[in-house]
Order: sequence, then structure tokens, then C-alpha cells
Amino acid sequence: MANTEFLSKSEQSQIVKAIESAELNTSGEIRVHIESHCTGDPVFRAVYLFGKLGMQKTRERNGVLIYVAWQSRKFAIIGDSGINSKVPDNFWEHEKETLLSYLKENRVADGLSEVIKLAGEKLREFFPYQQDDTNEQSNEISFGE
Repeated sequence: MANTEFLSKSEQSQIVKAIESAELNTSGEIRVHIESHCTGDPVFRAVYLFGKLGMQKTRERNGVLIYVAWQSRKFAIIGDSGINSKVPDNFWEHEKETLLSYLKENRVADGLSEVIKLAGEKLREFFPYQQDDTNEQSNEISFGE
């Protein structure tokens, strides 16, 4: 199964809408990247993809990447340095636990949508939406191999 087939078109649309909605309340940028396999540590892979996707190029360094390797059953949630400098070390623990519970039920799109909503709410506290805010990152899901 190709990665783009892992989620139906309607599920992909649900996730993109969740990103758009979450970003209405924060200047933070949220992205989702999905691929089939991750042979190593998913956090290391997410960090690599963060750079490859150019997510460090936001004005406030406030991007968040939600990474899922579905066949390897691994995922990671990471934030850029602007976020990490303002939040406690365990900032994403609740979101990770939430996503894990949905993934165990094979409710990937619902889980991603919920975590995106939660991330947007948490980011609003540190990075509220600004009048001059522009969408600095694509809201579309990116897919790997």
C-alpha cells in the first residue's frame, strides 16, 4: 500500500482542515509527515525531516512536526527551537499519549486531528495568532517512502 493510500482522501482532508483550524489561533506552524518505514529512532528521523521540509525557516522558529511511520508503528512529535526554549521538556507528552491511544485503535486520522487541535491550543499560549500572521508552511500532509 502506498503512503498516500494509507489515509483515504477524506481522512487527508480531515487532517488538513484540523491544521487550518488549529493555526487560526496561533502563529505556530503544524505539519504532518507520513511514511511507511523508520528503521531507527523516530525522533532522529523527525529531526532530519524537519530540516528537509524547511520547517526551521519560520520567523519565530515555532514549527511542529508530527511524524508517523505507519508500517514500523513509530511516531514522533517535535517542535523547533523557538518552542523548545519556552516550554518544559515534557511539553508534548500528553499529545504523544493521545496519538498512541488512537493509533492502537487504528484511528489514525482521528488521532492526528485531535493531536493537531491540542497542539494548536498549547501553541496559542506561547505563540498567539498575530494580525500580520502568514502561513509559513504548507498545511498539506507530506509523504515519504
